[in-house]
Amino acid sequence: MAPRRESRERALGLCYESEVREVEPPGILEGLPTKPDEYALQLFEGVYENREAIDKYLTEFSQNWSLERMPVIDRCILRIAAYELLYAEEVPTAVAISEAVDLAKQYSTKDSGRFVNGLLARVASEVRAS
Repeated sequence: MAPRRESRERALGLCYESEVREVEPPGILEGLPTKPDEYALQLFEGVYENREAIDKYLTEFSQNWSLERMPVIDRCILRIAAYELLYAEEVPTAVAISEAVDLAKQYSTKDSGRFVNGLLARVASEVRAS
């Protein structure tokens, strides 16, 4: 079983490919030479199945940024982390946000880490307030 960090990275690649190619998950998955690990698959399919609810939160808490205006990679990172915040209660809030920030720093612009951190912190304060 792959570490969750690797699973998130794999899910990011799948989400990115799906969005750029405008192909739904089944079309992406059937063309793969090897099946993604279980958690990567859960993230990828979970984002797709819950995209409307996830995007609602991201739109509500992104200040002066529409989803369409965000870089595709940032949108995918945000959706994966928001999925974890909303639907994967076993994932600690700090872990979901930290992993997303790390992915943004690695794969996106120099300012993406701060943007992702701020937006996910606002989402988490709403959905994980305890």
